[in-house]
Amino acid sequence: MTEKQHIIIKGVKEGLVFLLDDQCEFADLMDELQYKLEKTHQQLLSGPLVHVHVRLGTRQIENEEKERIRNIIRSQGNLIVQSVESEVPQEDKSKTEPSGPTVITGIVRSGQVIEHDGDLMLVGDVNPGGSLICTGDIYVLGALRGVAHAGARGRSDVIIAASLMRPTQLRIAEVISRPPEEWMSGDAMMEFAYLQDGSMQIDKINQLFRLRNNPIM
Repeated sequence: MTEKQHIIIKGVKEGLVFLLDDQCEFADLMDELQYKLEKTHQQLLSGPLVHVHVRLGTRQIENEEKERIRNIIRSQGNLIVQSVESEVPQEDKSKTEPSGPTVITGIVRSGQVIEHDGDLMLVGDVNPGGSLICTGDIYVLGALRGVAHAGARGRSDVIIAASLMRPTQLRIAEVISRPPEEWMSGDAMMEFAYLQDGSMQIDKINQLFRLRNNPIM
């Protein structure tokens, strides 16, 4: 065995926790696990039934490799493997736990420019001369009478939605809207603007599911 220990065995109230190094080669890990069970830790691990929880750190392995770990531990007849688990890497947690838009309240007045990285929801109005610039989606729960620029860093899959859509200009990525009178419906229902084949389109907000394709489960 090498001097560096890749496996730490800790006693806890529920039994034992095996902490496995997530940086070394998997084969080396298995060799050390077998060695500890059969040689160095045999006396510690013998006796009555003991529940074992295996912690793999950030190492992600297949079910076949998890079963190999279980089989090695089960070779000690009194050890019962309760779990073999990996941590979710920090960068992946943000992917599995999506956050909603940042919510701000107030009125964006003439001359004001609000810039935001991500999705933004404004509960209030954007007056003529006011601007919202955002890298993600823009939602205005109020009247949009100024300028709204979504996808400011080039994203084209974003939308601009407003309870009352009366902007002086809409922009998604590099596409600027046509003159409002050419495409505003005049309906009171909340609407959203989006890009389709490089052209600005508008639709009722209840049709957003057709674009996003993420139905309620």
